[in-house]
Amino acid sequence: MTTLISFLGKQQKGYRTATYHFDPGFTREVPFFGLALAEYLRPERLILLGTTGSMWDVFFDHETTDNDDSLMQLIEAAAANNVTEAMLRTHATRLSERLGYPVDCQLIPYARNEAEQAAVLSELAEALGPREKIVLDVTHAFRHLPMLALVVARYLKHVRQVEVEDIYYGALEMTPPSGKTPVLRLGGMLRMLDWVEALATYDKDGDYSPFADLLKADGMESGRAALLEKAAYFERTNNPVRARETLSSVFSSVEVHDGPLGKLFRNELVQRIGWYRGPSRDAWEQALARAYLERRDYVRTATFMYEAFVTRATNEQKLNPNNFDQRKEAYTQAKATKPEVKTLEYLRNSLAHGVRPQDDKGSRILSDEKSLRDTLAGLLKGLF
Repeated sequence: MTTLISFLGKQQKGYRTATYHFDPGFTREVPFFGLALAEYLRPERLILLGTTGSMWDVFFDHETTDNDDSLMQLIEAAAANNVTEAMLRTHATRLSERLGYPVDCQLIPYARNEAEQAAVLSELAEALGPREKIVLDVTHAFRHLPMLALVVARYLKHVRQVEVEDIYYGALEMTPPSGKTPVLRLGGMLRMLDWVEALATYDKDGDYSPFADLLKADGMESGRAALLEKAAYFERTNNPVRARETLSSVFSSVEVHDGPLGKLFRNELVQRIGWYRGPSRDAWEQALARAYLERRDYVRTATFMYEAFVTRATNEQKLNPNNFDQRKEAYTQAKATKPEVKTLEYLRNSLAHGVRPQDDKGSRILSDEKSLRDTLAGLLKGLF
């Protein structure tokens, strides 16, 4: 189900009629862009959002007669900033009958402050069903509402799983001498926010798999993009060898990706997955330990740091780092020369299994975050 949500603002002398050009086969001359957009999109529902002073009559003038007192009452109420929902119901019903689908009129606050802005989000969430698809029209909104519309789109996506398909804007100020007003589709801004969210997600938990779908949508071959998701899976299941193998297969594609959005974020993504270029397995594991320490993911920090120590010891003793028994043998010998690694082992086991250490030292380290973070940072510096 696709719902068109159109914001109504207020113009002192009414909306200026414009010829809106959607595509070569669709041009409409109307005073209110939402009327043309509704005809163009043919949604299954229309929600009109406006304040008590918005120009509601622009949408309803085709449903009235010259002697319609209710329209005059609405015009007077809008001028006085006194429109009520009761005044809108009759006109919404008439418009619904003409369009052939439901029309809901919803009064919203002016969004002048944080409380009113939050109220707009809350009311919209209540008006929409889970996983509903919507299109936003911000053409005639108050100047600050298009910015709020971007927040609305992101909020509804996460709170109601609503998919915002696009944002439309009839750019009257860009009307050329020919007289046809261009129609802008601003959905690219939503995709930009998807990339920003993916970066934030990665910085928080190290998961770069969301970039796979974004790169595919941005023009990367789907098989190549899928490798990034696969590499993320291996890394997050503590398999840096397989993660590195997979990253090495896709890294060059990421590095040269030239999609319109991807190239904005390419350097940041390359920097974040560049750990795989370390010279050895223990270098990869050390790099991951440092990265997860920065993200305050202490379980993975301790895990990768411990494995890095064991891998380096195995290599120094010319044993097989991929053989469990030989790794165990190497660790047993190496910890005699680095007794502080015992603290790391205790911390790793305590964090992974939720078992609190019996000794006072271990309890003190785990008593607060700063103590744990400082201890892990010190071990990372002292063991390598």
